[in-house]
Parts: sequence; structure tokens; C-alpha cells
Amino acid sequence: MKPETRLEALSEFLKAKRSKLNPQMVGLPMGTRRRTPGLRREEVAQLAGVSTTWYTWLEQGRDIKVSTSVLDAISDALKLSNDEKKYLYALALEEGSGANPAFSNTEEIIISPSLKRILQELRYCPTIITDRRCFIVGWNQAAANVFLDFELIPMEQRNLIQLLFSRKEFRSLAVNWAHFVKGFIAIFRTYYGQYVADQWYNQFIQEMEQVYPEFHQLWNESEVSSAPEIQIEFRHAKAGKMIFNLTSLQVQGINDLRCSVYTPVENTETEIKLKRLMEH
Repeated sequence: MKPETRLEALSEFLKAKRSKLNPQMVGLPMGTRRRTPGLRREEVAQLAGVSTTWYTWLEQGRDIKVSTSVLDAISDALKLSNDEKKYLYALALEEGSGANPAFSNTEEIIISPSLKRILQELRYCPTIITDRRCFIVGWNQAAANVFLDFELIPMEQRNLIQLLFSRKEFRSLAVNWAHFVKGFIAIFRTYYGQYVADQWYNQFIQEMEQVYPEFHQLWNESEVSSAPEIQIEFRHAKAGKMIFNLTSLQVQGINDLRCSVYTPVENTETEIKLKRLMEH
């Protein structure tokens, strides 16, 4: 990623987080009428113990020196989560490890035998394995039945983020589609921060924003989470109402693989419906 692109991402992130806070949330008086939502720059600077000019430069994306102690103070002022703090560090200090020269979505990632076994054992838990660019590299039969048969999609088109917006199967499946998508975009932004030098991300984001206005809106919310746990309600065309808990698990290794596991919620008929669906 070019320095100006990284700094622009930092600027957008700080502005987004500042806009979601109000003075009462951080112990400051409301003061006079505000023209825009959120804290003012001078209020963030006050909370972080830095000059307003310096914070303004940081938020404007200027190439200035920052220290970990100051970033800690800004993180506290903006009430960032641990994942958001790591993201801030990656952009401000350029800590991302960058692009892996050997990384290519045209080459199939080999799933280890143990991971394949896990997929098989999670028989009635739809499970999808993705790489650090959110390309789907593995799935089980339950996932194929609930979502779609990924085998029918060419490998280079199996990007989960893109499929969430482009395929009607996903759009019609989730009762709250935006809520469903937000969790994956938050994961994608985590990777974006970890690999700030990989220009693939910036190109992919630009293409998505051009084709899908909804992606632009959700991306600008700047949510960051390495492992969101959410409950999702599906309206499956054949099985009807199904409710799952989504758990995202990081697989340690060189490929940064991730398992997204959909566990049927207890005291619902979800697992029964899934079993019937898989029998036909």
C-alpha cells in the first residue's frame, strides 16, 4: 500500500470513530450546539493529552511521527476495542507485514487433513474456511446446503465479501442482511490493517465501492473485529426459519485461515430442519 493510501485509511478510521462518540460518553459537557455528530477534534486532543494541532494533523493523514504511548492515549479517548486498537497501530506505525510474494488466489490452498476432518465432524454446523483475503478455500456439506454449492463457482470468484453482495442466495437468506454482512466486513478490515502493504486490498475495496454502493456505506462505518460472535436468522427457501450462532475461529499457520462456524441455536428446530435438508 502506498503511504498516502495508508494515511488516508488512518484518517477515515479516526474520523469514523470520533463521529460515533458524544461528550457525555467520555465525561465532557455537551456545550454549545454542534453542527456535526460526534466529538470535536479539540475534545479528542484534550482527552488524549495532545495538542489540537497535532491531533488534527494525524486525523488529516499527514505523515507525522507517532509513539505507542500517544496511540494508547488516543485509543482510550476514542474508546477503541482491542481489535480497533491493533488496527490503529497497524495504520499509524505501518506494522502490517505486507503482501506475501507467494500468495495468490489462482493457486489452491491445501487444507490440512486435520482441518478436513474438523469440517467433516461439524456435520450439522455449516462451516466455511476462508483465507486472509476472504476467499473461500474450504466448506462442508452443511454449508453447501444452507448457502450454495461453492464447487460450482470458479476459484478466483469465491471471495466471500463479494459473494455476499453479488449472489441472490445470500441476500435473500439472511433476515437482516446488513447485520449479517457487517461481521464479515469487520473481519475483512482486520486483515486490511494487518497487511497494509498488500495493494490487492485497496484495489478490491475500490472495485467493490464502485459496483456496490451498500458496500461503500458499510465499509465507511469502520467496524473492526477479529472474531465477531453474532446470532443470525435465516429464511431458507426450502427449510424455512433457521437460527444460527456464528463463531469465527482463527487457524494458526502461514495462510491465516479462518473457520466460520454456524451452530444451530438450541431450543429451535434449526438442527432438525438442517438434517432434513441434507437428506434430500
